[in-house]
Amino acid sequence: MNKQVITNDVVPQQQSLDRRSLFRQVGTGLYASALMHLVGADGIAAVSEPPRDIFGTAPRESHHESTAKSVIHLFMNGGPSQMDLFDPKAELKKRHGEDYFKEIAGEVEFPEAAGALMRCPFKFAQHGESGMWVSDVMPHFANQVDKVTMIRSMHTTNLTHEPALYKVHSGSEFIGRPSIGAWVTYGLGSENQNLPAYVVLDDPNGLPVNGIDNWTSGYLPPVYQGTRFRATGSPVLNLKPGFDEPESVTLLERDLIARLDRIHQRSRPGQRQLGARIATYELAARMQLEASDALDLTQETAATLAMYGIDDPTTESYGRRCLVARRLIERGVRFVQLFINSQIWDNHSNIGTALRDACRKTDKPVAALLEDLTRRGLLDDTLVLWGGEMGRLPISQLPADKDPAKAGRDHNKNAICTWMAGGGVKSGFVLGSTDELGFAAVEDRVSIEDWHATILHLLGLHHEELFVERNGLKERLTGVTKPRIVREILA
Repeated sequence: MNKQVITNDVVPQQQSLDRRSLFRQVGTGLYASALMHLVGADGIAAVSEPPRDIFGTAPRESHHESTAKSVIHLFMNGGPSQMDLFDPKAELKKRHGEDYFKEIAGEVEFPEAAGALMRCPFKFAQHGESGMWVSDVMPHFANQVDKVTMIRSMHTTNLTHEPALYKVHSGSEFIGRPSIGAWVTYGLGSENQNLPAYVVLDDPNGLPVNGIDNWTSGYLPPVYQGTRFRATGSPVLNLKPGFDEPESVTLLERDLIARLDRIHQRSRPGQRQLGARIATYELAARMQLEASDALDLTQETAATLAMYGIDDPTTESYGRRCLVARRLIERGVRFVQLFINSQIWDNHSNIGTALRDACRKTDKPVAALLEDLTRRGLLDDTLVLWGGEMGRLPISQLPADKDPAKAGRDHNKNAICTWMAGGGVKSGFVLGSTDELGFAAVEDRVSIEDWHATILHLLGLHHEELFVERNGLKERLTGVTKPRIVREILA
């Protein structure tokens, strides 16, 4: 069994050659012959490379046999409404307009705006051979339900966005802990050393709540944090050099930099940030060709682009990112995460239109991703995750003018609907249930820690064996809890 362990011991920095100053002086205008002379110099060529295990993303042995090799996490910021998407409640329709505030008063974030029980404004139907319930705002996903496991019984610990986001991404309600993408890439590395192991495709219209903290590496080496890619234009700013030079000169320059880095690092073996920075510089150099190729959607057919909705302004942005995610996964990237700007699923008002708009932006691209992964044979070992940080309440949330036509739903930490597909989970399967009003998970309850442990398990990692020794403690994604692997959903 392979245990991934690092420590935070740091060796005081010593004074030595300033490699940047040296290279700045000799690098500009250097001819290939001069570079060859430096590269061949005995004093540089003889330097041995120090251990780099914790700073690199080379593939690592898993704890046990895995069913998933990679993850695409479609994160729906804000908290999608479970009873309006996947968990229909006849009792909620029957008791529409009935006062229910006193029964759940302690679970309401905005009590001054609380209204009565509110029925779903959409129509539900069963779909696929599984007969899974989906509302009519997700017509494209409805055609893919036989590919997914729907979990109706997940729950979390905080009804405020910021701590709930930290919880779902890092296992803790507090800032500063590594995200799940960082833990996965720390544990397994990546099959492709020319692309980041963990890529984030955030929305060009803006960052989600908590910003870049959603994909931080925390106390893990910085090489494991999410790398933001842009879905249009250059994937990473300043990726290409601002001038042309012969390829042989470029390669020799990189080799020289690498050797100078080794000299600099040799006397600083405990400097974690230095090791990570060197690894990042080297990755950036290797990315110059492959990153641009991964985002070149002109290689896709017109039919594929249309299937993802890239020909429609409503779905173009999210569709482009879903297609890029597929291209990254098939190139060996370990973990790809997609975000929406701000939190379009946080439907405190006008849920009849706001929730429909959120679905219009994402439904077709998400369904296309599932279909595309399936037909390319990628879904078998790619784990696709969909969901947000919380659910919604069965009562309405009213605007200042108390107009019920503008009602939405407040936050709910007691019931979350999420789904998983591929990577070793069952197809066309529903786990768990909520109470008759959809307020709380009551059967086959799944905590965030259970969900994290199950994801790690599918990837061949055991949540207890993936840890960091820090301040005398073993830090884990699942903390000090004793989560269960949700074996009911395993294929």
